[in-house]
Amino acid sequence: MGAVGLHGESALLAFAASGRAVAHLWEAPLGLVAPSSYRRYARLAQIQADFARRGVAVELRPSGGGVVPQGPGNLNMSLAFPVSQPIGSLSDAIYQHLCAILQAALAGLGIRAEARAVAGSFCDGRYNLAVGGRKIAGTAQYWRRREANGHAVLAHAVLLVDADPAAATGLANAFEAALGSGRTYDPDAVTSVALSLPGNDADPERRLSSIVRGALRRALAYAAVGAHRERLAELTPRRRGTDRERSSCSCDQR
Repeated sequence: MGAVGLHGESALLAFAASGRAVAHLWEAPLGLVAPSSYRRYARLAQIQADFARRGVAVELRPSGGGVVPQGPGNLNMSLAFPVSQPIGSLSDAIYQHLCAILQAALAGLGIRAEARAVAGSFCDGRYNLAVGGRKIAGTAQYWRRREANGHAVLAHAVLLVDADPAAATGLANAFEAALGSGRTYDPDAVTSVALSLPGNDADPERRLSSIVRGALRRALAYAAVGAHRERLAELTPRRRGTDRERSSCSCDQR
């Protein structure tokens, strides 16, 4: 998410806690975002400092999963909205909602994407979006209890637009190696919008990120979070829950 993104997403959660819905498209500076579970590594603070000296910010996020590279060439989409259902009861429906928005945007560019796990990709999970068997986007969500009623939900996706999959994967691998985690990722398991365009030929007269932003805005207009709160609620039966907060990532962290 990056430092700016993490602070911005806290503001989005507060917005949702007030009973309103919002969608935000944003980019982050070069960096890595790891789950808070990485605090278990004794050398984390030293490694964060080492990477910072190289111009790479390493941030921790509340949601689970694995390491996610950020930076120029990636586009983030954050949706924040209130729900009245018990905590976590709509998790699958929300992931499906995120994926549907991204799929619609990519379809408008002639790219067919599917929700699935991609072995070897960083932060792998069953609600990745993949093109040709390679990961092009990842998703996560975070729930927080509202003081009034129900929960505020932050649903997030990061889409590789014209980032270099090999460079992004290499950065994640360097971080994992410095930690001594034993995890490695395969650059061939990841792709980007630029590499997936029909004919692999982006319009040289226009910034690809602007094209993708426009496609996402159109997809969001057809699937406005506020208009679909009731529809999402119908997809999962109600059940009782008492936790104040819950985070998840579509990643299957091992």
